[in-house]
Formats: sequence, structure tokens, C-alpha cells
Amino acid sequence: MLVYEGLKNDFCNSVLNDTISDEIYDNYQKKIGRISKKEISAWSDSMQYMYKVIQTEEIPNNCGIAIEFRIPATSKRVDFIVSGKDEKKGNLVIIIELKRWDEVHKVDGKDAIVMTPLGRGLHESTHPSYQAWSYHNLIKDFNENVQKENIQIYPCAFLHNLDREKNPEIEDPIYSFYIEKAPLYTKGEVLNLRKFISKFIKYGDNKYSLYQIDHGRLKPSKTLQDSLVNLLKGNDEFTLIDDQKIVFEEAKSMALKSFKDRKKRVLIVEGGPGTGKSILAVNLLVKLTNENMVVHYVSKNSAPRHVYSSKLKGTITKSHIDNLFKSSGAFHDCDKNVFDILVVDEAHRLNKKSGLFKNLGENQVKEIINASKFSIFFIDESQKVDIFDIGRKSEIEKYASLFNAEVKILELNSQFRCNGSDGYLAWLDDLLGIKETANFDGFEAEYELKIIDNPNELKNIIIEKNKINNKARLLAGYCWNWKKENRNKTENHDISIPEFNFSMSWNLENTSTWAIDKNSVNEVGCIHTSQGLEFDYVGVIIGPDLRYESNRIITDYTKRAKTDQSLKGIKKIAQKDVTKAKNISDEIIKNTYRTLMTRGQKGCYVYCCDRGLQEYLKKRIKTENIH
Repeated sequence: MLVYEGLKNDFCNSVLNDTISDEIYDNYQKKIGRISKKEISAWSDSMQYMYKVIQTEEIPNNCGIAIEFRIPATSKRVDFIVSGKDEKKGNLVIIIELKRWDEVHKVDGKDAIVMTPLGRGLHESTHPSYQAWSYHNLIKDFNENVQKENIQIYPCAFLHNLDREKNPEIEDPIYSFYIEKAPLYTKGEVLNLRKFISKFIKYGDNKYSLYQIDHGRLKPSKTLQDSLVNLLKGNDEFTLIDDQKIVFEEAKSMALKSFKDRKKRVLIVEGGPGTGKSILAVNLLVKLTNENMVVHYVSKNSAPRHVYSSKLKGTITKSHIDNLFKSSGAFHDCDKNVFDILVVDEAHRLNKKSGLFKNLGENQVKEIINASKFSIFFIDESQKVDIFDIGRKSEIEKYASLFNAEVKILELNSQFRCNGSDGYLAWLDDLLGIKETANFDGFEAEYELKIIDNPNELKNIIIEKNKINNKARLLAGYCWNWKKENRNKTENHDISIPEFNFSMSWNLENTSTWAIDKNSVNEVGCIHTSQGLEFDYVGVIIGPDLRYESNRIITDYTKRAKTDQSLKGIKKIAQKDVTKAKNISDEIIKNTYRTLMTRGQKGCYVYCCDRGLQEYLKKRIKTENIH
């Protein structure tokens, strides 16, 4: 959707007559919705600079000009587009990411991220060249008209208020790949940007390419399809086994039906830890994209999105892959059936509202079903670990019925985690009081479970195990504050157990792929960085929120860290209904430790802050399970 479009002459006249802000505001109101005039007026400054850039005979008067192109099925907007034809009369567009920034700092350890003043204080943002290049990839990968018409796209970024000499970090070598893909222009470089545009555009096109892009149907490009399929070839980690293959074939069958008849269908796949839900989700993303369908992998938690997108990168670059992975809050303003398929991993983590302040949309389950012809929800209700989690089978069925969608429910049973031990999972459910099972006294399986009396020993065990193949991590219940100061320094120790002179840091802020980074074995992950992922071995620190008193395991939400948002609002609930608050927090705390203690495929080592719980766990384990 284009907020503003016109010929070069139209745009120049509007800027010259000081009407461009009003025109953008009026069009925005009509096409998208409410926006403050103050926000639009900020465009006036940038438009004056773009007027200087294109007001030249070097750029034909009948070139197309577009402002604020909203890329379909995303919240991404291209700031400024110039369309025209090259020397051979081929169609092309120049996309320009505009920034009014006057200060930028580099961020080490995070790909394509910078720091800049936004509102109060410095905040992270993607590098402008990366933004422009990623928009180029998104349009090329999913716009059928661009593919058919072979419309060439040349991205760049223009930071017209930024002094390059005073802000050298904007072009630090860590950003060189993206600046090469999308050249960067700064304060005083109007003529350089003009030269970039006129280098490609030799003739006007009377907005032809703008029309094609604006009316292009969503369709994955052949290049994207081929690249994704090649990434899975020979990768044993993504091989489907047993009932995973059965679920895959059923999902594929339902997807093809919805793709052809446009009728809504919903598939709910239930499965416990280690049944291969995430591996199946990635396979569906890749292989259904190869069937010409627009497919996206969805999760509320960013950790699995970042890790699985990272694992898929190879011959295909970061921006192409990242565009396939979406947050569960990305669909609150989507039209009906925009996507062919949405594959929702960790569906138990879906929320009612979206956005940082939980003030957007109505219900994520409803919005996902609305936005897709076929939606697949992978769910394990025993992994609800947040007070705002609403993902339940009954909730999905309710909204599927609202949309008259055909619903099918399948189950994954085969265990690939915990050495295939259903017995260990049953024992854990019984131990934590989640549900009674026949595994009170232990379990029969070659699974390494040990209770460790010293957290330093726990740390040493995991460090040694990690030397094998970088698949061992330390995890902990969220009972220690995640300190924000000096967040990227390893000496900033959050977790402290003084009696053992033990202290470590939570996972640092400078990585989104903690689960697979080589040095992160020296940091401790929490539920938010590990849920949906798996390792060979985990070392779990059970905090004081889980204790053994009066011959039973109890939970205590008052021992959770203040920085943990999982139980935000529980004290207010307790003021009105103590029992309700206790039931809610009891479920979340127990589910949290169940989830942490099932991240390891081969073994789990546990240290308990509560001595009573430590001894109780030892009594509950059969000696033959202690290797």
C-alpha cells in the first residue's frame, strides 16, 4: 500500500508549496488509519532534503515518487521510492531509508544493530543500510509482479542530519556488508545520493513500477524456495521420524486443500517436550514454501525464532531468512487470509494482547486464524509459564469455530528428548505435583539425572559436557534480578549463592542466539531464552521459589525476581483472591521447572537452593538412574 504516489514534478511542487505534509497526512488517514499530525510533520524535514536530491534534470520529470510504501503482510514501511527505467528500458526502483538521526553508536556482538537516541536515552535499532537491504529482499522474495516483470530494486539509506566525521561508528567495518548492499549517505551528501539515483534511472516510467509493486500478489520467489530446500538437504537435525512424518503429511494435505479452495482449516498438534514440534514446524516452513505458498514460522518467544533462523542460514542470507520468522504479535492489523499458512510453534505461549505494553489487537489466536487460510498450532499446555499465556486447545477451537474453520487434532508421542524416556517425564510430573503418575519411585531409562550439592560443581560439569559439541547449558529459575546496568559485561554477576561463593551472569544482552553461541556456556539461561530449544545436557539451578516443606513441594511467588514479567500482576490478584493467585503462580512455577528440566536430550543435573528439596529429590530417584 502506497500512502503517497505521484510523478517527480507533482512531488516537487508539493514540497515547494509546503503541502506535502498535509497530503501525506490525508492519504495516511484514508488508507491506513489514525496518525498524529505531529508525527507526519516530522516528514517535512526529510522531504525538503529529498526535494534537493531529485530536483535536477539528471532525474526525469516523469519518474514515479512514492512515500511510505507498506509492504503487504508486514508492518514494514519503505520511506521513499523513485521509479523509472534504465538504459535498456528495464524497469527499476530505488528504495531509500530516511533517518533524521544525528547520533549513532555501534553495538558489538549483535548483527546489524546500532544504538541511537530514540525518545529518552539510547535505544537499539537496526542499521539503516540493513533496513533498506532487508526491505529489498522482502519485496523481491514475496512480490509476484516484481518477479514476473523483473523489476530491479536498488536500496540505500539517507541520514541527512548525521555528521559522518562525528559519528564514524555508523560505517564501522562490522556493518560493511550491509553498506555495500545498500550505500549510506549522510549530512552534506545530497549530490552523492543524486548521483546514485541517476546512475540507474535514465528514463521516467510514469509510475509503472510503483503500480506493479503496489498491486503485486504475495508469492515466494523460486530463488527463495530453492535456497530453503537446499539448506535442509543432508541436515540430519531436521530429519522427520515416526509420527513426525505422519503429522507432516497430514499438515501438507490440509495446506494444499486450503491453498486451492481458500477454505479455512486449523490443525492442532499436541506434544510434550522432545516430541519434535519445532523440527516439524521448520520442515513445514521450508517444504510448503517450496509449494508456492506464503508460509511463516510464528512464536511468541524470540529465542527459537533466532536460533532456528540462524541454523537455516547458509547460502541464503540473514535478511531473507529473518523475514520468514514472525512474532505472534505481528498479526493484529492483518487482513483476512493474507497468508497461505502460519506455523505456530510454542502455541501455549500465545497472549491475548500484543505489543510492548499489551495494548494492541484483541486476541493472538483469533488474529492468527484470521490472517491465514491454514494455521497449525503446536501446543503443550504443561509449558504455560507466564501469567499472560492463553494458548490452550480450547481457545484455538473456540476461534476456529468462529471462523467456521475445519479443525483437526493430532498428537506427537515419540520421544526424542530425555533419551526417549516417557518415564522420566512421568516421574517429573509426579514429582512436581503437576499430575499423579505411576512413576513415584523413579524411571527405567538410560537418562543421566543427578542431584548436585554444590553449584560450582554443577557449573564445572556443564562446562566439561559442552566441550563435546557445544550442546550443554546452565539454566535457572527466575529468582535473581536481571540487572540492566553494564548488561553486556560478563563480570556483571546477577545470580549469587554466597554460601558457595558462586556467582554468574544471566545471558548477556548482546546475543539473540544464546543457545548456540560458543561462549554462552559461561552464562545462565532462563525460561525465556531456553523454552522451545534443546541441548544434550542441562544444569538446572532450582531457586527458592520451589521448596520442600511439611512433606510436600510448595511454590512461593514472592521469591521470584522483580525483573521477571512472568507473574506480573500476581500480587494484585492476591489482594482480591489469595487462592486464585496461589493456583496461578503454582502452575506457572511448576511448569517452568518442568520445562527447564526437560531441555536436555541426554542428561539433567540439578542443584536446589532449598536443602529440603535437595534431599527430597535424592530420595525420589532410583539408584540405577544415578550414573
